[in-house]
Amino acid sequence: MTSIGEFIAALGHYNFLQSALLASVMVGIMSGIIGSYIILRGMSLMGDAISHSVLPGVAVAYMLGINLLIGASAFGVIAALLIGFVATNSKLKNDTAIGIVFSAFFALGFILISMAESSTNLHHILFGNVLAVSDRDLITTIIVLAIVIFFIVLFFKELLITSFDETFAKTYGLKTGYVHYGLMIVLTLVTVSALQTVGIILIVAMLITPAAAFLWTNRLTTMVILASALGALASTIGLYLSYTLNWASGPAIVLVAALIFLGSFIVSPKQGFVTKLMGVKNA
Repeated sequence: MTSIGEFIAALGHYNFLQSALLASVMVGIMSGIIGSYIILRGMSLMGDAISHSVLPGVAVAYMLGINLLIGASAFGVIAALLIGFVATNSKLKNDTAIGIVFSAFFALGFILISMAESSTNLHHILFGNVLAVSDRDLITTIIVLAIVIFFIVLFFKELLITSFDETFAKTYGLKTGYVHYGLMIVLTLVTVSALQTVGIILIVAMLITPAAAFLWTNRLTTMVILASALGALASTIGLYLSYTLNWASGPAIVLVAALIFLGSFIVSPKQGFVTKLMGVKNA
């Protein structure tokens, strides 16, 4: 196994490794930011739906020879709108509408990918390959990170109110629908930007596990910052393991993120398992 010193030395020599690290850290930060709101709003299943629904957009973009961001973003937004339409105009509950839409889109994506005869690219799309990140991927990730930060800063108050009490937000006069779909669009962009690092299947894990910060704090601002830091840390360690042990990059990053969550679940001072266990014993 390559030592940390050798890994750092390799970073100084190989441009592809520098690009991989930068892309991984940015995806970790984005996942932490958006994941915090996904957790607070109870929308983890929606995150799963969006991540799977972009697959046909990726296939169409690949066949047309256009930027994957365009096709994937279009299908992600269509999926979010369709889920809302089905849930609003039928007796089906929201989770049922989500399951119907994302499974249909995911199946369509597989069919289109097979038509494009691109099984190799399918593996990278599903599980990521951060060591093969291109300059275009890197630029796309930088742009999406800037959009995420701009959106959160600009609509922080609206996101805060709607995340904790949507009914009050409506009586306050906020357009909760616009806030919701704005967040869905940003979530779609984050999903697309993470295709090269962790892939479609594992991005939902990156959106959820960095929000282990929820176990450490009750303040939204602190949670977002801490989740971003944990996401960046998981991405860095995961990339190190991927490079030194020849593991797939996406699963390595997600595994580290899951271990961070497990550690938080056990030892966090306010909501950790050990804290609750000690409280029961003291009682």
